[in-house]
Amino acid sequence: MNGSYWHIYGIVVERAGDNGIFVGGSGNILERTVTRYNRDTGLQLSRIASDTPRDRWPSNNLVLTALSHDNADSDGEDADGFAAKLTVGSGNVFRYAVARNNIDDGWDLYTKSDTGAIGPVTIEDSLAYDNGTLSDGSQAGNGDRNGYKLGGEDIKVDHVVRRSIAYRNGKHGFTYNRNPGTMTISDNVGVDNEERNFSFDAGTSVFRNNVSCRSGSGSNDKTVGNADGSNQFWTGSNGSRCSSYSGSLGWSFTSDGRLVVTFGGAPFTP
Repeated sequence: MNGSYWHIYGIVVERAGDNGIFVGGSGNILERTVTRYNRDTGLQLSRIASDTPRDRWPSNNLVLTALSHDNADSDGEDADGFAAKLTVGSGNVFRYAVARNNIDDGWDLYTKSDTGAIGPVTIEDSLAYDNGTLSDGSQAGNGDRNGYKLGGEDIKVDHVVRRSIAYRNGKHGFTYNRNPGTMTISDNVGVDNEERNFSFDAGTSVFRNNVSCRSGSGSNDKTVGNADGSNQFWTGSNGSRCSSYSGSLGWSFTSDGRLVVTFGGAPFTP
């Protein structure tokens, strides 16, 4: 999808030999799409070609009320649910999106030194769960298996992630992945991710009103940056707010496209 200002609505793309949907244009809306069983990332934003100038990298795209699942590449380390990585401009937004059971990550915002920083991406009101394991239970040793992977190669990008959930992903729930920028991480919940629910080892990110919970033991969260008392991170025990995030995960899209997530039947409220 290399054009701009299109509104794509209600299509399913499955079993493609590469990406399900690849977006190289700008100002597009991709709404109520499903990308599944593709051989690379389900829905990816990146530049059209290697000679595309930076001022034409894909910008101001909105991915809305979308589902991406069971995408898996042959080597098991590249196929994510959603990606805005390597070569994207500013203003790209994911809202009411669900990434589950992809072989690598739920979201990948990887940046590499060859092409420099990408534009800040916003992920809001979204859900990532069971990434790193396909629906049939199969796994690949090379996959990163994070819910939200937010960087790469020590390049600063000030992404925004808010009102989103990372649940039982195979590695970290939310991870800076060597992005030492000033990200805004607010009103998110991490539950029972295999390693850390929140993993930020460097940078000056701002953390507000986040909650981290476990049904058993696990690794302590790491948050380098500006984290105040509004957060309840995991440091060996659950905080008072974790009672709201116990029980089985459920989710659905409403008729107007909003994502509703429940824990034990109770709606998620950040």
